[in-house]
Amino acid sequence: MIDPEVIIRARREMTASHPRFERREDDAAEGGCGVIGLASEVPVAGRHLFDSLGQMRNRGNGKGGGVAMVGLDPEQFGVDAATLSGSYIYTVAYLDSSNRDAVEEVCIHPNFHVDHVHEMPALSTWQTDLPALDTQPPDVVCYFVRPREEELDRFIAEKLDDVIDPNDRAAASEEFVFHITHALNVEFYAKDGRTDAFVLSHGRDILILKIVGYAEDVIRYYSLEEMTAHVWIGHHRYPTRGRVTHPGGAHPFGQGIDSALVHNGDFSNYVSVTDYLVQRGMEPLFFTDTEVGALAFDLHRRVYGYKMEYVIESLAPTSELDYVMLPEDKQEVYSAIQRTHIHGSPDGPWFFIIAQSEGPTHRLIGITDTSMLRPQVFAYQRGEVAIAFCGSEKQVIDAVLESLASEDKRFWRRADEYWNARGGSYTDGGAFLFDVKPTEDGGKELVMTNKFGDVVDTHPRGDCKLVPAADHSPVEVTKMGSNLAYFAVLEALPHMGWAEALATLEAIEAHSAMAGREWAWDLLTRLLDRRYDTGGLRRSLWLDLVGAALNRTLASATHEPCDGFVGQRTVGHRPQPASHSQRIVVDARPYSSEGTESLALELVALYREGWKRFVLLHCRGHRFIGNGFGPGTSGVSIDVFGAIGDYLGSGSDGMEIHMHGNAQDQVAQIHKAGELVVHGDVGQCYGYGAKGGRLFVLGNAAGRPMINAVGSPKVVINGTALDYLAESFMAGDPLDGGGFIIINGMRFDERGELEPLETPYPGGNLFSLASGGAIYVRDPYQRLSDSQLNGGAFTDMTEADWAVVEPMLQRNEKHFGISLQRLLTVDGELTSPAEVYRKVIPVKSKILHAEIAWGGHHD
Repeated sequence: MIDPEVIIRARREMTASHPRFERREDDAAEGGCGVIGLASEVPVAGRHLFDSLGQMRNRGNGKGGGVAMVGLDPEQFGVDAATLSGSYIYTVAYLDSSNRDAVEEVCIHPNFHVDHVHEMPALSTWQTDLPALDTQPPDVVCYFVRPREEELDRFIAEKLDDVIDPNDRAAASEEFVFHITHALNVEFYAKDGRTDAFVLSHGRDILILKIVGYAEDVIRYYSLEEMTAHVWIGHHRYPTRGRVTHPGGAHPFGQGIDSALVHNGDFSNYVSVTDYLVQRGMEPLFFTDTEVGALAFDLHRRVYGYKMEYVIESLAPTSELDYVMLPEDKQEVYSAIQRTHIHGSPDGPWFFIIAQSEGPTHRLIGITDTSMLRPQVFAYQRGEVAIAFCGSEKQVIDAVLESLASEDKRFWRRADEYWNARGGSYTDGGAFLFDVKPTEDGGKELVMTNKFGDVVDTHPRGDCKLVPAADHSPVEVTKMGSNLAYFAVLEALPHMGWAEALATLEAIEAHSAMAGREWAWDLLTRLLDRRYDTGGLRRSLWLDLVGAALNRTLASATHEPCDGFVGQRTVGHRPQPASHSQRIVVDARPYSSEGTESLALELVALYREGWKRFVLLHCRGHRFIGNGFGPGTSGVSIDVFGAIGDYLGSGSDGMEIHMHGNAQDQVAQIHKAGELVVHGDVGQCYGYGAKGGRLFVLGNAAGRPMINAVGSPKVVINGTALDYLAESFMAGDPLDGGGFIIINGMRFDERGELEPLETPYPGGNLFSLASGGAIYVRDPYQRLSDSQLNGGAFTDMTEADWAVVEPMLQRNEKHFGISLQRLLTVDGELTSPAEVYRKVIPVKSKILHAEIAWGGHHD
């Protein structure tokens, strides 16, 4: 390994050779971006990202979009496999193509052997076909190059002191490329503000493309629809700093060799990180926090030679309870990293996605900031082939899966697992790496590891190879009511193969014509929502098929309405309800996710026509569902299917909403009254500023649920919250009608059985700055410690407390089938509520209670 100080000294000399460039403050703008990344065992074509990127346009403003690709097809660039693996793809963007000769004469040909030149195709009709583009994207040329030996020797002699281990020549070659790129960017981009040309990426088997526009327009403009890669990342920019109307400021950034980085967020310590880099000879030229993030990642990984765990620690330092929970030897190493690099660690909200080319390995990395201030979701699916994701929202992951499944039967529309990472976690580090590695038989294998290098199992149980349906179902659903049919299917399903399972779903659909849609509705929604044993069948695929059967059953109401359901025929079709109990079925797909033509406003219009019961099918990132209905909406019900966007049920004042699956961020914001039930997990800032109503979550809540809530919201979360639960909670006394939160700390195993989590609450910030309300935690083993109550304190769980908790848990049982008896059973024994649940109140409340008690003592 080359001494890092030698490289840093050479970089200082490099930056000292030109004036320092300063960022203009007027380049800054409001921030908040959209990101998606995937890693697949089989190549994925660019067209499969269209819908995903299009559905999160709200996370950008058209000022910058880009994609990165790793694991390319050499034939699509006109080269062979040896050239692809043995050459740097030196990709240059030309804003002014008249500078191409100068770039090649000054930077390319004197320093590199050029094995091949590939000019990226450009859409000539972009002005009409891509109306969102205000500026023509740059011409892009990919040079397949190798450093000239004589120039590399000169670089080593003059910059690296002429003494390096022969084994370090490859590292010297990488640093040589880094220096040439900096020189090109100075001369043709930063110098005199000319912005004529710049380097997009300079690695092996990696390509970055970006424009002033949206990311999906990158795919269209450069004709990437059929171009394939094993790893993709895409980014919509909402600029925070840097030139906001220049492709050089868009993401991804490829300043690091063999890597591309995108991020959603805004460094609050941008100046500090920049100074840290300048001290080590790296001067930012594009003035974005993403650029300095990419430079820091490359510095720690390639120059300092840190293993990935330490690179992640240098960017997202572990702190508080998570640090204490680490082994002592790891604490010692992490302390040294933090002392050395804390000024270069990004602060503020951020989420990184990184694509890496590591020799024959194609890698995707997701890193979460330790304060979890930006939304993020991870997922994977493993069938005949495996694919993994990380992104801003679940709905963008589902959009890719739906696109793939429509063409390739090896995929289906639901991931095997979705989860939100807890930044800096002592269990997994809040960061995950997805490596697509070559196998001995010439194929690829997806391997997932966490920050610590531990392999994460991505092989769920259950067969996912479909076969034709059997002639008859083993369950005679036609002779049963919906409730009996549900339990009969649950009893038989663990013993079924796919032939029998498919026959059962066909029987349910066929019988709905005789028994009525209400019968099928009750049966299929429970099969979709509840957790149970699917035996030898892959659960995610079974649920995908159940959902499809439900969609077909309800969609048929468009042409064959009944007393219970009528379908909206076209966009804006607003029939009159036949009764208050009739539901209108709305296909969400034709409606915009937000704006004047949005699904949310169509629901408001239907409500004004007299509709009170809604069923929404095929939601794809639709936002603000249930918003805008006005006050007093008791009697309104909305059932939502698909993958939604933000703000579900925000501002609700009485309606009942069921989200049949995972929900996204800002669910139930300023919720006033009514009931909102999520049959899955919820994202960031759940219940922000809520004032009342009853809220239920089957699974987990991501960061900062129920912050700034006031009044009387009553909440049950059956899983856990990652951290910062009930920050600044200001509800009233729960024993006097005020609000409270119940955390059950449970999960379902692979057979649908409830089991307790290792700890009911993993974070170190519970009830921070809270001044009212209470939290009831199912914690029979008392694993929650005082050190986690950052603003809270334990107090006695009384019969009066149980009197307010029990009705919520009974309602919870109705929604999710989680029995009260099971929650009170510990180690097989039915236990008293006071021994199972612990009450947490704000410290201020505890002090007040003590004062009252003292006053009573004196009386």
